[in-house]
Amino acid sequence: MWKTIIRRVLMMIPQLLALSLLIFIMAKFMPGDPFTGLVTPDTDPARVEELRQQAGFYDPWYQQYATWMMNAVQGDFGKSYTYKVAVADLIGDRALNTLWLSLVSVFLLYLIAIPLGVLAGRYQNTFLDKTVVLYSFISYAIPVFVLALIFLFLFGYKLQWFPTSGTVDIKYDNGSLGYIWSKTYHLLLPAITYAILGTTGVIQYLRTEVIDAKSQDYVRTARSKGIPLNKVYSRHIFRNSLLPIAAFLGFTITGLLGGSIFIETIFGYPGMGQLFIQSISGRDYSVITALVMLYGFLILLGSLLSDIIMSIVDPRIRID
Repeated sequence: MWKTIIRRVLMMIPQLLALSLLIFIMAKFMPGDPFTGLVTPDTDPARVEELRQQAGFYDPWYQQYATWMMNAVQGDFGKSYTYKVAVADLIGDRALNTLWLSLVSVFLLYLIAIPLGVLAGRYQNTFLDKTVVLYSFISYAIPVFVLALIFLFLFGYKLQWFPTSGTVDIKYDNGSLGYIWSKTYHLLLPAITYAILGTTGVIQYLRTEVIDAKSQDYVRTARSKGIPLNKVYSRHIFRNSLLPIAAFLGFTITGLLGGSIFIETIFGYPGMGQLFIQSISGRDYSVITALVMLYGFLILLGSLLSDIIMSIVDPRIRID
């Protein structure tokens, strides 16, 4: 398996190179540049042109790409024109916030989806099953920004159960118990929103697997031996039904890391998604290209991680 993992990792290199070239060219075709916002009636146009010259904006695109790529290989993604800090440091701070948000969202997602999916499959065509299916259809149909705005207004502004922006209260010292609780408290509402929207796929997959497993020969054999129904579900049906869910775990985590744009923007949560929107608005090319490269890497990593998890859960499966 280790040889396969190494081969898959090496295959990521040309894929990321192709992605970097595509994104770099597309970013250069965007109208305006980071210095466009500096132009005011009081601005000296010569000074703006000087800044563009210093940044290399008039160099051939392939020369700009080669320079950027050589620096990126060394971990230097340039400097943010908007925030005036190194891109790696800027993304590092935001990535940690998005990572915690994604992990809590995944935990809540499975905490909600697994019991509902198992119950819906076990009690097929009952009122409980129809209620769960209706819930999954509604959660699938509601756009992410609509549910986020509803939760923000209801639980944030109306009931004031949760904070409406930020990641932590400034009154707490870093590392204290109050600081940790405040960090958790600030991400609960966006995490709950994200989890509810992500339960649909897990519920449907798990429900289908449970229904299919009930008709398998090993289940009938277990029942014929007099094994109680609850033990049949816990030892056989539930374990086998979780295989496809485990396979999608890697995609789920990386999908949440890369798909938090709406959630973070609406809830004012300073993560990678919010940074991506702000960078596009500010024509901050260095941040845009670095973020897209990171998202692409996470997608490839999620595919590999899902295969590894699947092979661990079911030893009969070997990754290629």
